[in-house]
Amino acid sequence: MGHAGELDLHRCIVTGAMTATETCETQSPGVARVVRQRHLGRWLSGGVMVVLVALALRSVATNDRFGWPLVAGYLFDPQILEGVRLTLVLTFVCMAIGIVLGTVLAVMRLSANPVAQALAFAYVGFFRGTPVLVQLIFWFNFAALYPHLSFGIPGVDIDANALISPVLAGVLGLGLHEAAYMAEIIRGGIGSIDVGQIEAARALGLRKNQVLRRIVLPQAMRVIVPPTGNEVVGMLKTSSLVSVLAVGELLYSAQLIYASNYQTIPLLIVASLWYLVLTAVLSAGQMRLERHFARGSVEIRTAAAEWVRGWLGLGHLARRGVR
Repeated sequence: MGHAGELDLHRCIVTGAMTATETCETQSPGVARVVRQRHLGRWLSGGVMVVLVALALRSVATNDRFGWPLVAGYLFDPQILEGVRLTLVLTFVCMAIGIVLGTVLAVMRLSANPVAQALAFAYVGFFRGTPVLVQLIFWFNFAALYPHLSFGIPGVDIDANALISPVLAGVLGLGLHEAAYMAEIIRGGIGSIDVGQIEAARALGLRKNQVLRRIVLPQAMRVIVPPTGNEVVGMLKTSSLVSVLAVGELLYSAQLIYASNYQTIPLLIVASLWYLVLTAVLSAGQMRLERHFARGSVEIRTAAAEWVRGWLGLGHLARRGVR
């Protein structure tokens, strides 16, 4: 092949242009065009799931035994709304107790004091090892063990029956139980901080409590917030257990109503709808907090998460711009 032929072949390879009379042994690579693979199985399984969900929704919506008119009538009943208010109060008060006491217990677990470590370990083991319902009933019957409380102070005599009301028993049971779980969450968050940062802060002359407040806890929040948000949502639903103590939260309010009109299913649906709405609101707040504390961090997607995303056919969401 002469020089002119080599130029033509080179032009053919570079531009990818060929006429009917020209041949080219090496084809042009051109621009790679990514074509999304079609997964017929995903579309079929998705279609089946949509059909099944539609059939289930139609069955629920057309079944008169659910009593949808009664559900709509009691959804904003004053007694139900009062139960919603008390449920939220119990949730946030008990979580506040759990977070504060859990932080103290986590610090005790991480301290060099063996007595503090042992006490925190025993507390966490006891409250995590016994059912929360048992603890609630125990606190409700606390006066059977100590009818009068003096706290070792002369002249002080408090009637335990008057002090331990059903609401207080519920707060103590839920709050102290939650503290055991929050202690482990906070301890795990603190343990995730690189020890080099702590050593550097100590080398700069910061005291231990300053290192904890200024270096450790702000960074640990990135690890602590997600499970804490889950605990808040869990506490919202766990608060329904205080209904056994005749505390007028959401579930007990619904129980009082259906005990008088015998419309059990519609009132349970009313309570469930409110729990769903409150859970959705709290979950949205949790997501905003997670984004706030995750600013500046690099998102690390595990292989398992990528596999699940691909199995669900959502992998294209992570590859925007690919056609």
